[in-house]
Amino acid sequence: QAVWLARSVSAAQCAIGPSTTSASMATMRKSSSLPGIMMLGTTMPKPADGASTFARKPSFSYRLGHGPIDVMQFPKASEETMLAAEKLRYAGWRQKMHSEMPRPQSASKIEDVVPRNMRHPRVAPAWLKHDKQVLRFYGFFQEHVTERPDENSRYRQVNLMYYMEDGTLSMNEPRTENSGIPQGIFLKRPRAPRQDGQGFIGPDDFRCGSEVTVYGRTYHITGCDRFTRWFFEQNGIDVGEDEPLVEDRWQTSYKFQKMVEKGGLPMTGQAMDAKMYGKYMSGQPPADKKLTQFLLNDRKVLRFKAYWDDSTLYGARMYFVLHYYLSDNTIEINEAHSRNSGRDAYPVFYKRGPMYKKNNISAYPGMLESNGGVYMPEDLQVGSTMNVWGRQVVLYDCDDFTQEFYQTYMSVDQRASSIDVSDRPVRHLKLKPPPHNGIGTEEDSLINTQMIQPKPPKADLVKLMVNTGESLRFEAKMVNGEPEDDCRRFVIAFFPDTDRVAVYELQQRNSGHMAGKFREKSRIKNPQTGRYFELRDFYVGTVVSICAQPFEIVRADEHCLQYLEEHSDEFPYADPVACARR
Repeated sequence: QAVWLARSVSAAQCAIGPSTTSASMATMRKSSSLPGIMMLGTTMPKPADGASTFARKPSFSYRLGHGPIDVMQFPKASEETMLAAEKLRYAGWRQKMHSEMPRPQSASKIEDVVPRNMRHPRVAPAWLKHDKQVLRFYGFFQEHVTERPDENSRYRQVNLMYYMEDGTLSMNEPRTENSGIPQGIFLKRPRAPRQDGQGFIGPDDFRCGSEVTVYGRTYHITGCDRFTRWFFEQNGIDVGEDEPLVEDRWQTSYKFQKMVEKGGLPMTGQAMDAKMYGKYMSGQPPADKKLTQFLLNDRKVLRFKAYWDDSTLYGARMYFVLHYYLSDNTIEINEAHSRNSGRDAYPVFYKRGPMYKKNNISAYPGMLESNGGVYMPEDLQVGSTMNVWGRQVVLYDCDDFTQEFYQTYMSVDQRASSIDVSDRPVRHLKLKPPPHNGIGTEEDSLINTQMIQPKPPKADLVKLMVNTGESLRFEAKMVNGEPEDDCRRFVIAFFPDTDRVAVYELQQRNSGHMAGKFREKSRIKNPQTGRYFELRDFYVGTVVSICAQPFEIVRADEHCLQYLEEHSDEFPYADPVACARR
């Protein structure tokens, strides 16, 4: 019952509200029987706002001039207030209002945007357009040297820098250690006049390979830097190619002296002998040259491709693969047999060993001989010939490792002198058929030369089926220049099914010639083209030669004209549209 009573009290407190609960908590005290449970007090709770009762106040009232109003309802907001509240609903209402504002009709000027001290002029002056742009050229001048036994002139290298912003020129000489010559700045930065007095020196006066005179001294331009070359290329000017630097006798001797001081030169034979003698005296084991060469160049082999033209009886060209072993300077030559070459499968042509340029036999076995005639890597060049025991073997190619080896250590391009040894393509000569002897047709005679059992030539069946029975006739006259043949008239009949031509002579009174067949129906060759007559070779106005007689076509019959007009795509002279365009 106590628990149920406590739950009832809690529900009553929630119903009354937080203000009523706080007021009645003062009259409650803890239960003595159940810990954590409050007991209901004996005093009646009071309202929190000081009212005497819990009655709800009326919300309607009456005001003069307004009538009945609801005192619990706030006054209605104005339109401006509602519009401002509607704008505040969006986070970017200022940007939205700015975008909806009307734009000015005239565009803003640069004076309204950029301050006066930050504006660029429309035509930029040189000091602004070419600010910090310097054209640098490399050159030298020759200086006379007196009272020196080892040199009479000296080349002094200088750097010429032309400043684009104000057209000034400066020159300086790179300093050389312990040269004894005052070096450094030659020309500070003036505007140098030209030698002829026509203005000042500009960018057009500098070209690689040209000379320029500054204050009476002539300088030879040898090159320029990358920016200078790019600047001239952008303006469409060829500045020229860089030239190698020239060295005088003093510079050559100075570099040689510095190289000697740093140990860049190999020891002489005398110094090497003295060094070896000192090692023998001190008891140190001498270094084995062959062992050192083997350790450094083991498994490094130069590979060449070669051939030998055997000029003996029944000899032929033999191809080889030559191996040069860098570990011990020995050579091995193997034969490169092709498939079905007919040679024995023994590829070794020369067993691995030293190869001498000149072979000789010692009369005294065991006698020491000089090995100066051994082939070395520098003796093997692609395109050259080497002597292999009296046989002239030609080297014509090498592999990639050999090419890289010579390019790295000797600066030699072996592929530049390679030889093309590929066989020429076999050209089979085809015999021409014999000329036609006049018996039978030319096709029948040609088939007799192509096969043992000749067959009749194939005919165009479609052409035979379509054009069978067609005969196209043209009227012609003989134009051989003879007066008695001017009055003769002929009919040239063309049969499109077999491309055969027949010529008939018409009867003419008092002509002295009988009418009838002038040329039998057969295929006739056109002497002008060398091919058989075709229908397109016959048209009004042309002259054709048949049986060594010229015939001029005068006209064609109605059936022939209709046939040609139906096939105007094949006969352009019968196309009315083409004739109208002409």
